[in-house]
Amino acid sequence: MLRSAVVAGQFYPGTRENLLETLGSLIVADAPQGPAIAVMSPHAGYIYSGGVAGKTFASVTIPDQVIILGPNHHGRGHVAAVYASGAWETPLGQTSVASGLARRILGECSMAAEDNVAHRFEHSLEVQLPFLQFCAPQVSIVPVCISRMSLALLLQLGDGLARAIRASDSAPLIVASTDMTHYESGKTARKKDFQALEKVLALDPEGLYEVVQGESISMCGVLPTVVMLRAALALGAREAELIAYSNSGDVTGDQSEVVGYAGVRIS
Repeated sequence: MLRSAVVAGQFYPGTRENLLETLGSLIVADAPQGPAIAVMSPHAGYIYSGGVAGKTFASVTIPDQVIILGPNHHGRGHVAAVYASGAWETPLGQTSVASGLARRILGECSMAAEDNVAHRFEHSLEVQLPFLQFCAPQVSIVPVCISRMSLALLLQLGDGLARAIRASDSAPLIVASTDMTHYESGKTARKKDFQALEKVLALDPEGLYEVVQGESISMCGVLPTVVMLRAALALGAREAELIAYSNSGDVTGDQSEVVGYAGVRIS
């Protein structure tokens, strides 16, 4: 099944020419790259968060397969919805779903299910794809949309992802798609965001979940980020590096009500 782009022309340019030009301005071609097990990348409109996402993807060598974990903003579909076959399309063309890897994930993760409904209108995974297509045209993906899961199930999902990855011939990159604090002042957003980022950089999935809940941090992708951190730890992650941080007010000039964005590389 082909999933056509639903936010092209809204979150990012809707034509191939304009999208290539935009991505070329956001991704530094000669940026130093490091090995990575996973990254955390924002998913807002490119005018706001594209600079952070571009720096993040430019900092890693992208392998042939990528697992994209995103939050379910709409609440449709299964709580751990795997898009297991077919292709996704953007103005840059079609990218195949890594169906073999998707089947391994479904086999290792009893709480996950094959479900395309959760992905139909969800932007958090789609917004990552043009960056991957630009940096690694050969890439294939496994999109996983996550919502309404307990911490225990999130950790189990991360463990299952790690088992599926270990069974792969080559290690895929895990991408956790998330924005940070929503619609608070730039000063407040930065304070809250760095409380969450402290846990991300410490490779502490349980701590991240607890601080986001306890401090009422509106980090929309906390659930996929918890899963990513747990899987990365199981795969031997040793360190995390903050690649970039900004907020929407850095673009608009208005810091009274912003959304925060962070890019992290985990190796």
